[in-house]
Amino acid sequence: MSTNTKQLRLGAFLLPTGHHVAAWRHPNAQVDGDLNFQHYRQLAQTAERGKFDTIFLADGLAVQDRRQGIEALSLGLFTVQFEPLTLLSALSVVTEHIGLIATASTTYNEPFHVARKFASLDYLSGGRAGCNLVTSSNDASANFNQEKHLEHAFRYERAREFVDVVTKLWDSWEDDAFLRNKKSGVYFEPNKLHIPNHKGEHFSVRGPLNIARPLQGYPVIVQAGSSEDGKELAAQKAEVIYTAQQTLAEAQTFYADVKGRLTNYGRSPDHLKIMPGVSPVIGKTEQEAKDKYEQLQELIHPQVGLALLSGLVGGVDLSVYPLDNPLPDLSEPDDGKSRQQLLIDLARRENLTIRQLYLLIAGAHGHRTILGTPEQIADQLEDWFINGGADGFNIMPPYLPGGLDDFVDLVIPELQRRRLFRTEYEGRTLRENLGLPRPTNQFSTFMVSPELPTVNTSA
Repeated sequence: MSTNTKQLRLGAFLLPTGHHVAAWRHPNAQVDGDLNFQHYRQLAQTAERGKFDTIFLADGLAVQDRRQGIEALSLGLFTVQFEPLTLLSALSVVTEHIGLIATASTTYNEPFHVARKFASLDYLSGGRAGCNLVTSSNDASANFNQEKHLEHAFRYERAREFVDVVTKLWDSWEDDAFLRNKKSGVYFEPNKLHIPNHKGEHFSVRGPLNIARPLQGYPVIVQAGSSEDGKELAAQKAEVIYTAQQTLAEAQTFYADVKGRLTNYGRSPDHLKIMPGVSPVIGKTEQEAKDKYEQLQELIHPQVGLALLSGLVGGVDLSVYPLDNPLPDLSEPDDGKSRQQLLIDLARRENLTIRQLYLLIAGAHGHRTILGTPEQIADQLEDWFINGGADGFNIMPPYLPGGLDDFVDLVIPELQRRRLFRTEYEGRTLRENLGLPRPTNQFSTFMVSPELPTVNTSA
């Protein structure tokens, strides 16, 4: 049993039927999970029963038929799914403790929209909201009245300013601004309203936000990019970062790199939680875990596997190359640079053919897949956790609901036995449970805006 006193963090990364590319074909998968609220309700409550820190819903703003082809889509490469904030708002009333994190694009949203929606979710959930601000590597320009997708560097420039504007909007009101005093007739204190009046390179936003400051100060800010720009943005702004590594050495390098940058922004390393994605296939015996994995692998349609890999290496059409040849040399894409390099390194290190590579990444899309008994799964998570590779993990069940059930019923008790994971939630808010500080209002020491009228506050 570990004597480690630090607790690891766990997120449940939920896709409609699971993360394996053939998950929807598994005999026990909820095949209509993409638009089945009762399915998501069950998943959220299962994760909360397991004391997970969060559930996380990714998002996509376009059906990527230009890259993958309609035929590959029709074979189940992608599915339709709920808009994540709408779904999390519904899940907030059937859960009590678990954090609720959704992706929001800084490329295809406006800061006011994002600030308002996530502040609302924070109130609806009692302080459990988190916002995964991403730059959108997938091209959705045709759905947003744009001629082309913004270039990588420009998207990150926009993202940095986007976060600045969002936090200013969340700070429009001080925590105790609203008196709601029936006797005096004063609804709020004028000197506790701060108009951001932001004018920058990418955004002009006057404000203030038309909802009070979120219960957590800010919803927890999450980032998911692992490129150089992504790491720098995470060090500057993020409180959780989702990432993908295949080996402990790679994870340790990434962990030390990003944590080492925080001091440049006056931040404590403890105030950024690094959570690599892991897809566990769990059996009561090692052979059972292998059998479960092979069952899913046998369901992979070759066209789907190839289309998945083509998308992850930057949209390169790999169908023109022999499947049993090595991965060809690839030019660096504008989008998905870090994931492409991870897969190239994996293919070269393991001497994999194109077919072998798509079979290997079909379960976790470039994240790590691990197999074994509950003890073996716990061993692998503990190894990365105690050796500087992670603060926790974003768990990616291979199929749903069974993959999440297995983790909660079999692995969580083993982690708790080792005193690596909580047995009860520490607080009511997501920040409290993650051990993150509540941010102070950046405007609270400023003078009242000259634009505001004076109000007689006498009773």
